[in-house]
Amino acid sequence: MNQQDSLVHSYLFLRRAIGFIGVLLPFVVVAGSLLAGDGLLDSISGYYYSPMRNVFVGAMCAVGVFLLSYRGYDRLDNTTSAVAGFAAIGVGLFPTTPEGGHSSLQGVVGVLHLVFAALFFLPLAYFCLVLFRKSDKTRPTVRKKQRNRVYAVSGAVILACLALIVLVNLFPDTGLHPALWLESAAILAFGFAWLTKGEAILGDLTPNPV
Repeated sequence: MNQQDSLVHSYLFLRRAIGFIGVLLPFVVVAGSLLAGDGLLDSISGYYYSPMRNVFVGAMCAVGVFLLSYRGYDRLDNTTSAVAGFAAIGVGLFPTTPEGGHSSLQGVVGVLHLVFAALFFLPLAYFCLVLFRKSDKTRPTVRKKQRNRVYAVSGAVILACLALIVLVNLFPDTGLHPALWLESAAILAFGFAWLTKGEAILGDLTPNPV
């Protein structure tokens, strides 16, 4: 294997690792917390205050490190990846405001958590809608076009979920945990997009770094 092939395989592994973490995270934290005897919480971030805290924080920090290591097509892509990476780590280390009573410091940290969450998800939508759909070929392969459709749907799902999360928070709590399901959908869309970028889904029929 030459150096170029080695770099291609490294990037595919990196993308797949990010994707697998994204796809597994909602299932692992929710199922793990339920098995530990806790009920459903109002958000994925709320599992910081559950027995799955270390899993949540570790997953977000791992995604952050992977994103910081990622390199795109140009400086804007790299900057976007770095912002998303730092934000992912921030989401893990600055927990959401706990349910019920909280101190003023916890309230401030909770606001920072929301800022980091926005700075995490918005770049992910950019990855799906812009960065991942780029190509260095004048005529993309059939598989590339198929992957582009996955990216477009994933980006749209992320943006729609963010908008709906803001909307549902304007209404009284119904006990149905809508933010939890919307956050899970956004994270799953992010995970599937990265698995597709890593060619674990819709991979080229012949080795291709695009």
